[in-house]
Amino acid sequence: MTTLDPWGAVKIDNYSKLFDEFGISKFEDLLGKIKNPHRYMRRRVIFGHRSYDSVLNAMLSGKPFAAMSGFMPTGKAHLGHKMVMEEIIWHQQQGGDAFLAIADMEAHAVRGKTWKECRELGINEYILSAIALGLLPGAHIYFQSGFNPVKDLSFEIGIKANFSELSAIYGFSGDTNISHMVSTLTQSADILHPQLKEFGGPKPVVIPVGADQDPHIRLTRGLAYKTNMFFVEERRAGNGLISVRGKAAPKEALKEIAKRTGGKLYEEHVDISGRTLDDVESVVREVELEYGGYAFMPPASTYHKFMTGLQGGKMSSSIPESYIGLTDKPEDGAKKVMRAITGGRVTLYEQKKLGGEPDKCSVYELLLYHLVEDDNELLEVYKDCVGGTRVCGNCKKFTAELMRRFLKDHQEKREAAREMLGEFGLSIT
Repeated sequence: MTTLDPWGAVKIDNYSKLFDEFGISKFEDLLGKIKNPHRYMRRRVIFGHRSYDSVLNAMLSGKPFAAMSGFMPTGKAHLGHKMVMEEIIWHQQQGGDAFLAIADMEAHAVRGKTWKECRELGINEYILSAIALGLLPGAHIYFQSGFNPVKDLSFEIGIKANFSELSAIYGFSGDTNISHMVSTLTQSADILHPQLKEFGGPKPVVIPVGADQDPHIRLTRGLAYKTNMFFVEERRAGNGLISVRGKAAPKEALKEIAKRTGGKLYEEHVDISGRTLDDVESVVREVELEYGGYAFMPPASTYHKFMTGLQGGKMSSSIPESYIGLTDKPEDGAKKVMRAITGGRVTLYEQKKLGGEPDKCSVYELLLYHLVEDDNELLEVYKDCVGGTRVCGNCKKFTAELMRRFLKDHQEKREAAREMLGEFGLSIT
């Protein structure tokens, strides 16, 4: 069985297992509905989702939605982090609200980083890079430790969590420190807080993650259900009977739901027919908000494939030679490309005869994920590689130069981003 560990170096060899083992849906089933999809979507780098159709429907209909992610400030921001930043930025460009958390409480509790280190890394590595990549003013950027809406919400949802549940999801034991456990609830609050009234109320929110972060998504979806006053379910699929159960709701709230939906009121639930599930859920959220509840929608998520480390295995912040940092000197980034493992054959003769294996090549992956926007250009590279006419040495030089140019341009934009921090309510000090 595949094990997902959000704090470990996990490499998933068979992504299809995740559809069956963890209930993740195939993203390609939604792809045809998306206007101007991001290259990660077009190229199947984003392979799965939970409830992303709720976000897509809001996007297509012009209704509110949001994208949210967090970054633990423990070291350099690298190309793997860039993937998440770009996904947040793309959703902002589609009209969504953007939320970016610096998970300093998690870094302090789990990695032992000082608060000063968290602040410096958070701004200098992650926030400046996100702005340089295109994050626009209006995005909500914050540090967990200084953001009361998240801290207050984490306390509230913590009432609905227990040690047994956290232990089952994360493998916590008697040796796990309490602050580590608290940091998981803080992350759930990060994910849910865009739906608070002060941020526009309940709406679809997508969290772009690698598959190893799915435990956080599963925990938060469960806490969203537990925290809400009502549970809505289709009791007979296809027959149109929907039941609304009040878990801790005032009797008057159930009466109001029955009145607005034309449903039949029972002691602890309302049965409704002739209404769609979306319609009923909308009414239930309205009533719950009026009676002081949260009315959270379960958060959506998208799952992207891991980047391969330049020397094989998973790209990891703890292995400098496995990644290219967004603040690496352009020349150093180019040198890392030249030292990277490829999918080429042992000899030039075999390369020309058998062709290369770009699907096993970390250099081709850099082109696929980051350096070539034009799909047709990328397809030509792929064809030339498998056809044996593209040799690894020349391909490395080509990719290294693209990487050098990208880093040079990105770092110039980072300097310009320093002057924009005030527009995001931040300062460099």
